[in-house]
Amino acid sequence: MAVKEINLDNLTKTATQEEKLAAKFVNCVMKQGKKNAARKAVKTALLIAQEKIGEPALDVLKKAIDNIRPAVEVKSRRIGGSTYQVPTDIKPSRQTALAFRWLINFSRNRSEKGFAHKLASELLDACNGRGGAMKKKEDTHKMAEANKAFAHFRW
Repeated sequence: MAVKEINLDNLTKTATQEEKLAAKFVNCVMKQGKKNAARKAVKTALLIAQEKIGEPALDVLKKAIDNIRPAVEVKSRRIGGSTYQVPTDIKPSRQTALAFRWLINFSRNRSEKGFAHKLASELLDACNGRGGAMKKKEDTHKMAEANKAFAHFRW
C-alpha cells in the first residue's frame, strides 16, 4: 500500500478539504511565528496517530476535529438586572476554531514528553470519543441543555 505524503502547507485551489484543515491547524499550533516547528510537530503527531490507528493521517485529524466540534454554546445575556446563560447555535467556522483551541490546549497540558506525542495522544483520544477536549465539548453541551429554558432570550 502506497503511503500518501502529508502536505500541511498546501492552500492552493487543488488542495483537499482535509489538507486545508491541516494547514489551518498548523497555523493555530504555531507560536511566535515559528511555523516550521509547528508544521514538524503536527506532521510527527499525525504520523504517530496514523501508525496506531492504521487510517490515513488527514482522516484521523478530520475525525478528531469532527468529534470535538461543539454544536451549541452559552452566552451571557443581561436582562432586567439579571444575567442569564443563553444557549446559542455556533457557526461552523467558530466550531472549528473552538475544536482547534481545545485540542491544542488539552494537548499542551498532558504529561507526556514532547508536544508531538502529546498531540498524537489527544488526537487518538478525540477519535475514540474521550480525552480532555471531548470532555470540554460534553460540558458545553450539558450547560446549554441545562439553560435551554432561557433560549427565548436569544437575540
